[in-house]
Amino acid sequence: MVNSIAQAKELLALNIKTMRKKKGISQEKLAEMTNLSTQSISDIEGLRTWVSDKTLEKLAHAFNIDIFQLFIPASESTEKDHELFFFNQLSKLRTAMKEDIDKRLDQFYLSNIYK
Repeated sequence: MVNSIAQAKELLALNIKTMRKKKGISQEKLAEMTNLSTQSISDIEGLRTWVSDKTLEKLAHAFNIDIFQLFIPASESTEKDHELFFFNQLSKLRTAMKEDIDKRLDQFYLSNIYK
């Protein structure tokens, strides 16, 4: 069950990517099928944007499913798909944390140098 908007966003992104790959279509092809930009598809799959109800309709139509099915964990999706998805998310988090730590260290050193 989806307990938060963040979880819904993650599930939507994973399902779109999984369905797209199972159908053997690229982000570009899905963009053509939905009249969305390739960047929009990339942003949805990359968790950088949320979608409107019209976009949900377009995506569901492209996959020939009902909208609610975009938010159901795919029983056919493999554990490896989920592992890869979460590995990518952890990699992004690690990069963000490293950048934040580097920034804080730089600020600390600069503030102590100019005291």
